[in-house]
Amino acid sequence: MTTPRSTPLPIAFAAGTLGIALFSAMDAVMKGMTIAMGVYNAMLWRFGAIFVMTGILYFARRPQMPGRDAMRFHLVRGLVTVVMALLFFWGLARVPMAQAIALCYIAPLLALGLAALLLKEKIGRGVIGASLLAMAGVAVILLGQARAQMGEQALLGTIAIIGSAVCYSYNIILMRQQALVAGPAEISFFQSLIVGGVLLLASPWLGALPPAGQIAPILLAATLATASLFLLSWAYARAEANYLAPTEYTSFVWAALFGWLVFGEHVSPYTVAGAALIVAACVLAARRKPDFVAHDTEAALP
Repeated sequence: MTTPRSTPLPIAFAAGTLGIALFSAMDAVMKGMTIAMGVYNAMLWRFGAIFVMTGILYFARRPQMPGRDAMRFHLVRGLVTVVMALLFFWGLARVPMAQAIALCYIAPLLALGLAALLLKEKIGRGVIGASLLAMAGVAVILLGQARAQMGEQALLGTIAIIGSAVCYSYNIILMRQQALVAGPAEISFFQSLIVGGVLLLASPWLGALPPAGQIAPILLAATLATASLFLLSWAYARAEANYLAPTEYTSFVWAALFGWLVFGEHVSPYTVAGAALIVAACVLAARRKPDFVAHDTEAALP
């Protein structure tokens, strides 16, 4: 794959933010699907629909087979995604959306350290400061959540989401490495192929046909996920992982909105205050010097 042409960093940041917004909308759809038919079948049928959509887009371009390095990233990220998604959606069905997303905010912070360790990226003071400000927002949200009583299922859901966040921190790094050796169409297709293939292994025991009322949500979730993955792949091919990581924090605002609109989940004053800090952090990170980037693909490979 050729190196992406130079792109202003704010454009990449905006694309990443839009990708997160679409992914948050997909989370809302998936929460309803998980409640209706369980996490396994919700994921199985969503990835089945994504496989069809991305396959059409991918093969319409008559692509060449991916190289060894690209296939390695496709396989590793696909396996990480299986564990990450199962944990997240299982937990999401048991806790409010805003709380689930708040718990996931340890992932971008971990990703900053992983980016320096694995990709040899320099972490600027502005990015670190923005991340710390966003974490302060998360702390305010969790303070509000601590005042609410949590049952056993909510506690287990919280543990599952934290485990998913740990997986996602590595997924952010893989997204950056993968985007430098493969295009969005290829990434989307092979991720759906690998994740769907792994899930199919358990279908003789866990698989079931979806209810008629879940067909439209399955197609909607697949469309939102595909569009999000295209945007994020495009953005991560044009900006460093430590610069784009703070865009993850905007997902809280979307989760609070969709949780209220779709599930009637209450947004407390703590949530509003925490969200304000998070948005401020993202604006601070986006105001980094708007230089242009052109990446050496080989330098990004371990």
